[in-house]
Amino acid sequence: MELFKTITPEEVQKQLEAGKTLNLIDVREDDEVAEGMIPTAVHIKMGDIPENLDKLDPDKEYIFICRSSGRSGRVCEYLINQGFNVCNMVGGMLEWEGPLEQKD
Repeated sequence: MELFKTITPEEVQKQLEAGKTLNLIDVREDDEVAEGMIPTAVHIKMGDIPENLDKLDPDKEYIFICRSSGRSGRVCEYLINQGFNVCNMVGGMLEWEGPLEQKD
């Protein structure tokens, strides 16, 4: 049994298209993010998560994203032990077919 919830890229895209506000956090490296991110996603590299816990609200659900869902899964495991409400986007950006935006 999974320790945390999962969501597919298709479900994320449907919810965004329906106007739902999602707390998306992309944990990929800078060079990966330069290829494009899901609009509204916030970039916090996996290695920077522990020092950015104060930026996360334990009362909100966060969906974590990486290239294939391995790193985001490890981030979810870590954060669930810190008391956060987390969800992993399975398949990651490899399976994302929605719009992308370039971030600075």
